[in-house]
Amino acid sequence: MGEARSQVLWNHTSSVLAMLANIHRDAKRSKVYHPADFNPHAKKRIQPRTMVEIQALKHVFIDRQSELQ
Repeated sequence: MGEARSQVLWNHTSSVLAMLANIHRDAKRSKVYHPADFNPHAKKRIQPRTMVEIQALKHVFIDRQSELQ
């Protein structure tokens, strides 16, 4: 019962926080905020990882060091 009450209260609070954040954000420079961004009970969206080939990492970390010297 306590957990359900906490979720209901956070749903309301996170909606208000998202609205305030969207009102005060710069539309050209920042993303749109959603209530789930502020709700500790909401499941977080996980960004998919991209696979990078070894050759790209070699170029960034090894070949670039020789160019800088």
